Amino acid sequence: MEQDTAAIARTPHEPETADLESLTLAEDLRLLAGEAKVLARAELAYQKSRAGFVAGKLRTITGLLVLSLALLFFAAVALVVGLVFALAPILTAWGAMAVVTLGFVVLAGLCALAARRSLAGISAVIAEPAPRDPFA
Repeated sequence: MEQDTAAIARTPHEPETADLESLTLAEDLRLLAGEAKVLARAELAYQKSRAGFVAGKLRTITGLLVLSLALLFFAAVALVVGLVFALAPILTAWGAMAVVTLGFVVLAGLCALAARRSLAGISAVIAEPAPRDPFA
């Protein structure tokens, strides 16, 4: 019974135990190379299947993100139109349009300044010389 279990556990390329002792170094290396080749093929197939899975999921994620950005754009348009309609009785139609437009220009400017500040911080880190090695 124990021999049957050992025979099942061996790879198809593995010789019997009695043959293992009589193997030359070249034969042993040939067996090792064969097993490495089988292992490499299995690993390649596994990584290909993982890459295929990720590619499929990435397509779905990209589509959902594009859809969410489109819906966000339409929500922003609805907000702008709603603000103009809400302010029109108070400021007239032209005044409401000007106030809403000016408000969004100010918000865009603040966002641009924040991005510029972040870019300056990144530039400072990149331009900073590498620390000297104290052991050199």
